[in-house]
Amino acid sequence: MLLAGLLAGLVLAVAALPGGLLGGFAARAALGAYADLPDALRTPVQPQRSYLYANDGKTLITTFYDVNRTDVSLDEIAPVMRQAIIAAEDRRFYSHGGADLRGIARALVANVKGGGTEQGGSTLTMQYVRNVLKTDPNRTPEERQAATEQTVGRKLQEIRYANALEQSLSKDEILNRYLNIAYFGSGAYGVAAASQRYFGKAPAGLTLGEAALLAGLVQSPDAYSPIDGDKDQALTRRGYVLDAMAETGAITPQQAAAAKAEALTLRPTAQPNGCTATAQGHDDWGFFCDYLRRWWLTQPAFGSTPEEREQALRRGGYRVVTTLDAKIQQTAQEQATKVYGYGNKRALPIAAVEPGTGRVLAMAVNRHYSLDDNPAGQANHPNTVNPLISGGASVDGYQAGSTFKMFTMLAALEAGKPLATGFDAPSRLPTRYASDDEGNCDGTWCPANANPQWMDGYRMMWDGFGRSVNTYFVWLAEQVGEDKVVEMAQRLGITFRADSDAAFARDNAANWGAFTLGVAATTPLDLANAYATVAAEGTYCKPLPVVSVTAPDGDAVDVAQPSCERVLEPDVARAATDAARCPVGQQSAFGQCNGGTATAVDSIVGRPVAGKTGSSERNATETFVGYTPQVAVAGIAANPDDVNDLVGSAVQAKVIDAVARTIKTALTGKPVAGFTAPSRALVGDPQRPQPPRRTEPDRREQREDREDRELPSDVLRWLRERG
Repeated sequence: MLLAGLLAGLVLAVAALPGGLLGGFAARAALGAYADLPDALRTPVQPQRSYLYANDGKTLITTFYDVNRTDVSLDEIAPVMRQAIIAAEDRRFYSHGGADLRGIARALVANVKGGGTEQGGSTLTMQYVRNVLKTDPNRTPEERQAATEQTVGRKLQEIRYANALEQSLSKDEILNRYLNIAYFGSGAYGVAAASQRYFGKAPAGLTLGEAALLAGLVQSPDAYSPIDGDKDQALTRRGYVLDAMAETGAITPQQAAAAKAEALTLRPTAQPNGCTATAQGHDDWGFFCDYLRRWWLTQPAFGSTPEEREQALRRGGYRVVTTLDAKIQQTAQEQATKVYGYGNKRALPIAAVEPGTGRVLAMAVNRHYSLDDNPAGQANHPNTVNPLISGGASVDGYQAGSTFKMFTMLAALEAGKPLATGFDAPSRLPTRYASDDEGNCDGTWCPANANPQWMDGYRMMWDGFGRSVNTYFVWLAEQVGEDKVVEMAQRLGITFRADSDAAFARDNAANWGAFTLGVAATTPLDLANAYATVAAEGTYCKPLPVVSVTAPDGDAVDVAQPSCERVLEPDVARAATDAARCPVGQQSAFGQCNGGTATAVDSIVGRPVAGKTGSSERNATETFVGYTPQVAVAGIAANPDDVNDLVGSAVQAKVIDAVARTIKTALTGKPVAGFTAPSRALVGDPQRPQPPRRTEPDRREQREDREDRELPSDVLRWLRERG
């Protein structure tokens, strides 16, 4: 009745206007009012949902939105939907000039007869104006509220704005804008979101009955919603719309009757929102999604502050094709959960990176990315949203053991020391670093080899790296300076998230003797990307989670290009790779590999590969990182919540297997790519004063992967040739 009174007042007010004034009002609307329209009406910027896809551009990971809405063009909307909304809301849409006084009068009569608000009298154009003004994020809450006030003044302004729009926009453009902004109930704004919400399909595929039902909802969306409201009312409104369509000639009475007789078949589809709402059965994608979101918040292209960038993600309507490879991710997830189940307190986070681009291909761990409660006493398993793979927030990372020997080798090679640099590595090595820890040597730190019988003796970089000889690499680090080793790690992207590590690196790097043994915390993502830099022959690329980002207008946002720089001379990286062939059971270009700690990798991957194992002190963590020219993968077995929970040496073989099989999947379908041998300048003269020891490892140090300790046939042949 309030609206009926408003309409009566409006009709009387318009009727009472002097002819000249009314004509002047119309003339002004026609000639100049468009320029005076609010920006939101001239250039509408409405909240839209952003979509995240895997790297195939088709596999949906999730969506982000404050308002569940996606713009579509008019030709993406079924014709029956366009006809239904016109029949239901504005039958004279294509003949009036924005405001329909005849329609207002008709609504007044209908409302008075019905004793309620059967009709509102607003044209689609007027409704569009109201919808824009009440949702414009640039207006104050008071201004947005005023856009729906039941006053003659507001209605007159609405008419004026509608008339101005009609002078500048085509009818089809106005209809398209209306269909993209109207609220259809159940959280769905716009016909695209409504089609998905109620029927699980795109608006182009709507049937006559489905279109009529949606068109009937806009009068009272929440009350009539067949999901959240009154299903009978929804069907009544559907019948009203079908009758109206028959009256306008859009359909025949027979078609209307047939559609009325159809049973209401809904396929409710809840639209995912955020990283905890990834596709069913793929909550492991949430860790990658979270990494992407945190990356997004650092990009100036999406706003000047993290808050603005978050708004852009949730309201900007972007189409984001990410770097996530669903097949690699699936293998990594299967392998991580094969080593440790979801409920295990220990974890195996795995990351895969593409050398030369930094594109992050997979991020897996035996956890559900979920806010669901965990069983009593279990802090982060099976559910967590902590960044266990990439680090950040409360996650500093994990010690990666001897994988850090790569940085010592690179620093030495860069300093001019060739691969043939030799040292008679003892079981224990007294150093210049003061120590009062148990097992010190006369007040100095003296690291030991884990397996003296297999590791001690004259070593060069090849077998020092292949057999992971601690005393050789601590000696080598002393030769080049530990500060150079620390700087090398940072150059390749190792980030010190732990305060103690950051302080040591900043203030006392030259005395960080144990750094080469991997005592600093890192993450699988940092480690994989550092080794990817070596795989790319010295080109470091920042980790990148997107292939493309497209704005709603179709323009590409310039954030997807790899950010790369040369941090090593190619020959230095090639030399390091030549030595890194030894741990994985392959042979260097100069035949100097004679034992490795992960020789099973060769048979699993079946093509040129390099890598390194790492065991932290007392086997608290076990690590393997492997790489080819096309992919680098790292996995670290650890307890993220308790550094004193030692994973044990037995799991190393499983970590190696998990990473190697992830590499194999990543290479499927790709051409075989080999490594380039280094120049003779960085090889040196590999003459050994004595043959390598041939004894088997001490039983105390044997692992499950006994074959990793056996000498390859080519090494045996090399030994025989030298007597």
